[in-house]
Amino acid sequence: MTVQMRVLGEVEVRVNAQRVDVGHARQRCVLAVLLVEANTVVTVDQLLDRVWADRPPRRSREVVSNYVSRLRRLLEGNSAGTIERRGGGYVLHADPESVDLHLYRRLVAQAHNENDDSHALQLLEQAEALWRGEAFADLETPWIAEVRGHLTMERFAAVTDRADLALRLGRHAVILPDLAARTAAHPLDERVAGQYMLALHRAGRTADALAHYRRLREQLLEELGTDPSAALRNLHQQILSADSELAPVVVAPLTVPRQLPAVPVPFVGRQQHVGQLDALLHGPVMMVAIAGAGGIGKTWLALHWAHRHAGEFPDGQLFVDLRGFSPDGQPMNPAVAVRGFLDALGVEPGRIPTDLHAQAALFRSLVAGKQMLLILDNARDSAQVLPLLPGSESCTVVVTSRTQLPGLITGRGAHHVALDVLSSNETHALLTDRLGKARITAEPTAVGELIGFCGGFPLAVSIVAGHAATRPHLPLASIAAELRDLGLGALNGTEPTASLPTVLSWSRNALDPHQAQLFALLGIAPGADISLLAAASLIGLPPTETRTVLRGLEQASLITQDARGRYCMHDLIRAYAASIAHDQPDDTRLAALRRVLDFYTCTAQTADQILFPHQVPIHLDPAAPGTHLQPLSGTPAAMAWLDTELPNLLATQHIAIACNWHRTVWQLAWTLMTFHNRRGHLHDRLAVWQAALAAADHLPEKAARTDAHRNLGRAYVGLGRYEEATGHLNHALILAEQQQDAVLQAHTHHLLARTHELQGDDQTALDHATRALSFYRSLHEPVWEAGTLNAVGWYTARIGDYTTARAHCEAALAMQRHHHNTEGAAATLDSLGWIDHRTGDHHRAIDHYTQALILFRDLGNTFQAANTLDNLAHPHLALGNTEQARLTWQEAFELYRQQGRDQDAERVQRHLAELSRSPQTAPFRGVRRSAPHPDTSL
Repeated sequence: MTVQMRVLGEVEVRVNAQRVDVGHARQRCVLAVLLVEANTVVTVDQLLDRVWADRPPRRSREVVSNYVSRLRRLLEGNSAGTIERRGGGYVLHADPESVDLHLYRRLVAQAHNENDDSHALQLLEQAEALWRGEAFADLETPWIAEVRGHLTMERFAAVTDRADLALRLGRHAVILPDLAARTAAHPLDERVAGQYMLALHRAGRTADALAHYRRLREQLLEELGTDPSAALRNLHQQILSADSELAPVVVAPLTVPRQLPAVPVPFVGRQQHVGQLDALLHGPVMMVAIAGAGGIGKTWLALHWAHRHAGEFPDGQLFVDLRGFSPDGQPMNPAVAVRGFLDALGVEPGRIPTDLHAQAALFRSLVAGKQMLLILDNARDSAQVLPLLPGSESCTVVVTSRTQLPGLITGRGAHHVALDVLSSNETHALLTDRLGKARITAEPTAVGELIGFCGGFPLAVSIVAGHAATRPHLPLASIAAELRDLGLGALNGTEPTASLPTVLSWSRNALDPHQAQLFALLGIAPGADISLLAAASLIGLPPTETRTVLRGLEQASLITQDARGRYCMHDLIRAYAASIAHDQPDDTRLAALRRVLDFYTCTAQTADQILFPHQVPIHLDPAAPGTHLQPLSGTPAAMAWLDTELPNLLATQHIAIACNWHRTVWQLAWTLMTFHNRRGHLHDRLAVWQAALAAADHLPEKAARTDAHRNLGRAYVGLGRYEEATGHLNHALILAEQQQDAVLQAHTHHLLARTHELQGDDQTALDHATRALSFYRSLHEPVWEAGTLNAVGWYTARIGDYTTARAHCEAALAMQRHHHNTEGAAATLDSLGWIDHRTGDHHRAIDHYTQALILFRDLGNTFQAANTLDNLAHPHLALGNTEQARLTWQEAFELYRQQGRDQDAERVQRHLAELSRSPQTAPFRGVRRSAPHPDTSL
């Protein structure tokens, strides 16, 4: 366990590189005092004076004791920092190396005692790297202000010493930008001025150095009434006379760099991508940009390929990690990278110009015509890469980045390689390479679970393989069980680069505020993918602005867009996004969920009204501000939207359940009713109405519970679970009678009729249908009346009274056509076809069935279309049209199978088998079909 305690910036404690909450400002002040005085006793009076000055709190000693106790618990168990009560005060025992202030002072002191200038410079650079802003940046007391002032002077002195060392080592070009900034910040400091003048002179800008001296001399006279010091005047004279003592250090001639890091092993798969890179060596495009999410294996691929082809670049290979997505969030300045390349090429420091553009030009001149490979790893954006590109086509450049680098692709003709997850076979091969074939083959089930958990994410596979490799005695099934329990936490390693959440956090840190917010919210959005309008509703921005935000996330390789224009995340990235979504304020998170649930619920109701306009719509509250509804035009668009969004609509109901938004739970079940009926989603229909019934218990409207029992009964009917169906329908009927609700009584009788029919009791079915018809007529509801008139005709036909049945159905058909009830008309045409077939008029039966089939297909009602196809085959067979009967049954069989209607599929399969055995004499077996439901609102 590593512990770091910092004051050179914000006061903080980090354990294993993760920031720990130290508490509010006063408690951080107490910690700051103890850290500054680490390993020294600080009395309570000193703490009170340094933290509260002249305004100590009431019961001040008790307050100090409480603060120290909290800090002690925070550091408990960490040998790097413990707090002990001693001699009327407290002492924080800490390893000086764990406190940045004390480490800083040690490095500076060591540098001052070092005889080797190069090593001394390295020590001072390490010391400067410890600073992360102003000391105690988040605190303000008189004592802290005084200590901060002393530390600022210490830092200024150390930075100035560092500049002297760099100048002695001939690194004037590297530090010149920094010296220019320091000179502007400290215009009267003569030591800084001298360093700046010397750097300018050595960089070939002698005129600028002399001009700066003149300006300084005038400013000293004007503001202080004095001349420059003797040292500065002497330096001025040396520059004027071009004194040879001021000449820069000379370095070795140009060298051949071999900078590739070690070969990454093992490497599996990626053959397509390796082939794309291989093509670079023989094609006109000499640059490739490999893009993908953090941990997806971009550097792994680039280095594997580079080592395979290193011999084809005799003039050298350059490599730089541009730190575009690093823990500190500070990408490498291109000037640093260019200077590193120039150093690697052995350029004399004195030959290196100060300006970045000039440095880049020198670099291009040096590599012109050379066969070199440049690996520019972990780039933040195109702007960071452009100064590092060679101008010669003889060089090959491979750039890796979490962003898609459109500037390189469109502006420089780079070949784009999008890196996605490994396949299951590649993941299996990688695990086998890491853990051995014997261990993998011994537990195939556990290995399959490990592969599924990793989802092809190379970093996830490596972490899981590492867990297994370090515990060879542990069965893989036990490791799989750990992954089930821990989820994403299982991939949170102790080292940042071996932790998927940490690696992803670096990508997140690079996002702008809107991108970061939408990224988090996408983690908790319903379903596995999302449309533009749903995403716009989620974040509450206009669609055009949301598209820009989504594009930014796509370019950051955090989401992908498929061919349908829908956006999705890898499961592990989604899990990470969900974990940070819960860091957002509750009101922000819940408002986002409310908007996206309103998007799905309101659009689903619009679709339902399009599919069955005769249904009385339920009342929905206005959608929350910021919600953008999907426009739908016509039945095909409504069915297409529902087909696409069904998984998300089901997930929406689950979110509504979790949020206790009971009305939304019930409303979603209602709006999906027509669609579920037409598509035959029997199990989904059951699940949503089970949830709706539970939600109805929390709603004030009594009819909601009645409708829930009725529709749950209907769902059980569809699944052939008649006892449960009858129980719910009878319960619904009792409630409807208690409420004296004629509409619900009629609807329920209609469904009870169907339930009894399917159980073989046609007479009871007819009785219920007749009662339903009486209710509808008294209510003056012609559409519902027509549907039930068809049902009465159907049950009358089933008991053998075909003349009466046909009269009822023909009357129903006329009413349905008059009121433009297409679905009811289709159902009635199906009934008439059955009556025709039973009475021997097979040609008319085919005509009626065919009309019904056309209407069902136009409506997208594949469930009832399967029934009608099943029925249509019988009159074809009766007329000797054997091949047409076979084709019709085959189509019905496929639909039954797709809908999970196994019993119907098996029955049709038996018909087909009989037809194959004896096509001319296959006996007619009257199909016992489910009557097409005449009204999806029933």
